[in-house]
Amino acid sequence: MDGAAMLAALRARFGSGVIETHDFRGDHTAVVTREALPRVLAHCRDEPALAFEMLTDLTAVDYSKYPGREDGPRFEVVYHLYSIAHNHRLRVKVRVDEDDAVVPTAVDLWPVADWFEREVWDMFGVRFAGHPDPRRLLMYEEFVGHPLRKDYPIDRRQPLIGPTN
Repeated sequence: MDGAAMLAALRARFGSGVIETHDFRGDHTAVVTREALPRVLAHCRDEPALAFEMLTDLTAVDYSKYPGREDGPRFEVVYHLYSIAHNHRLRVKVRVDEDDAVVPTAVDLWPVADWFEREVWDMFGVRFAGHPDPRRLLMYEEFVGHPLRKDYPIDRRQPLIGPTN
């Protein structure tokens, strides 16, 4: 199944749960609603024609200062899926507002999502509902804020580091 067929199949199966699809330079992307996300990801993994048995990456993007996105949701959580059996890839995105930055966990589908989701929480402040271990991964527990947010102050002093004067 080629990328265009994958996107068409997702649109047909999930209808309004797929907000948009696009193919830019061979990267096939489906933007889905938060409500449809768990079903879309499970379908991508379990449907034999897709067979995305590998979650290669899960990250987020902060669009707070991106031209043209001022009125839209601040964050996108991005899933990069790969099928070893079919040698094809798919990107799935879900848009998340800053005031309600929570998406369902994918740990039960791909155990490696445990680490990826912890990193996204740590760096961007997006939480994953149902995550089994939502601790910080890269920063220490007393760290204040999320350093990959566009509004994080670059000169901010953190507890337990730097001079104490």
